[in-house]
Amino acid sequence: MASLAAKATRTTVFRKSFLPFRQPSSRSLTTRATSYTLNTGAKIPALGFGTFQDPDSQEETVSRALQKGMRLIDTARVYNIEEEVGRAIKKSGVPREDIFLGTKLWCTDYHPDDVERALDDSLRDLDTPYVDLLLMHYPCTFKRGSDRFPRDADGGMVRGETTYIDTWKAMEKLTKTGKVKAIGVSNFSMGEIESLINESYTVPAVHQMESHPYLQQKGFNEWLQTKGIHVIQFSPLGNMNDFYRQTGWSKEIAHMMRIIDQPILKKIGQKYGKSAVQVVLAWGINSGRSVIPKSVIDWQIEENLEADFELQPEDMAQIATLDAKARFNDPSLDYGWRLYSDLEGIDGTVRGKTH
Repeated sequence: MASLAAKATRTTVFRKSFLPFRQPSSRSLTTRATSYTLNTGAKIPALGFGTFQDPDSQEETVSRALQKGMRLIDTARVYNIEEEVGRAIKKSGVPREDIFLGTKLWCTDYHPDDVERALDDSLRDLDTPYVDLLLMHYPCTFKRGSDRFPRDADGGMVRGETTYIDTWKAMEKLTKTGKVKAIGVSNFSMGEIESLINESYTVPAVHQMESHPYLQQKGFNEWLQTKGIHVIQFSPLGNMNDFYRQTGWSKEIAHMMRIIDQPILKKIGQKYGKSAVQVVLAWGINSGRSVIPKSVIDWQIEENLEADFELQPEDMAQIATLDAKARFNDPSLDYGWRLYSDLEGIDGTVRGKTH
């Protein structure tokens, strides 16, 4: 097995932030354009753009986000949005080489014989010769075929015949083709990532996982850093997304106070002349991770672009008190796989269908 890669390093570009509504402060506030170095040597922006949901809006929205300055675009095969993202990139006028584009392999394409074909399908729809990052969406494998959620007569998910280790080894080969610059995983447990490291030659460049002030996973994040694995936070605003209250496996905790309504975050925001949303995103970036909020509204995209700023240690400490070990994304009982088995926030899992 290859030696473990070094930790990701941070590169930050500063620009003056002109915020007329900013409260008086003894400090001058600057908005940054932070990036990190992956264990492959590639740079990944700290602030990105998620494309889950709203398929009819994505072409126009992604294009505008790129024009406004976003350079990290995250998508997935199962979102059924790759064609729209591909058109958006062309429409934006931003050179492809200036964009960090990532997509995810879906669980029905995990058989080693299907992996490269599935990537080629994504490249065709994204209209690009390569992706900067290819992730396994979940560690569980589903039955091969065109049905994304193959179910038996009782409604249970039909499992595949191969394992995520087999899939990973097939993904390793893709890095030699020029079609993929880096590979990683999403929604894995610590034990599952350890298995990948122990049974392959490639340390994942990225682990994309749910992370926000309600689910901080400090120990897991520190462990990932020691392995040189960069974290991309999905759902960085936690239960702000109605999906977690509407899906068939919605957990009771998804109905708790929205993170952005927390008085602590509003108070911190007043100190910097920022919104609670911007404070939450800045918390992720100040923790050394990338964040991929989603929005189809122009003013929200612009607000997100102003969310890369320095939080003082005392404010980071206050945000640490919000940790409720509240995991909102947990389709374990639907997928027939105990996801996040050795991680925090797995209590209260609900049985119900995603689709």
